[in-house]
Amino acid sequence: MTWGKRIFDLVLLALMGVVLLPATMIVAAVLWATQGRPLLYKSERMKAPGQAFQLWKFRTMTDSRGDAGVTGGDKSARITPAGRILRRTRLDELPQMWNVLRGDISFVGPRPPLREYVERFPEVYAEVLKSRPGITGLATLRFHRHEERLLAACDTPAETDAVYCRRCIPRKAALDILYRRHRSLCFDLVLMAETAGRVVGRKR
Repeated sequence: MTWGKRIFDLVLLALMGVVLLPATMIVAAVLWATQGRPLLYKSERMKAPGQAFQLWKFRTMTDSRGDAGVTGGDKSARITPAGRILRRTRLDELPQMWNVLRGDISFVGPRPPLREYVERFPEVYAEVLKSRPGITGLATLRFHRHEERLLAACDTPAETDAVYCRRCIPRKAALDILYRRHRSLCFDLVLMAETAGRVVGRKR
């Protein structure tokens, strides 16, 4: 991550903190009342080949120690009522502000992948992870909804994994690499504005 992008993230985080901190506390209180502890879910992700970190989210599923892999139709029964709302509005990602503060991720970039996919597709992620992962990005905006539909149709973990590897990873990687070739402060601002517009639209 360049120093300019890092400074941009920290300044934006400070400006948005006035809104994000109260929103985070409200969501935490609602989850505490509706589904109890634990409030947060952590998942090992990769910010560069060989560099892992813990990504934080609000918990949106019933707790399961054996949880692994991406979320497909095989996990849909575990999503809580509050979790469905959080996923639809992306409020489950509010705790990732901590990851931005730590420098694990940026506001804009490819979504941080699971270790297993980085190890299975090293050449792909060697290119993708030349950009610091982010909360939102070009692939998130252009492909995420289609990815959700593809994975929602999967009935088993094996099918989810196969569809994700065959139909999602190549398309997302192509968009992430395209972002890297054209990234700039203005491009990041455009992608963030589009993300905000979609979140507000979904809330309505």
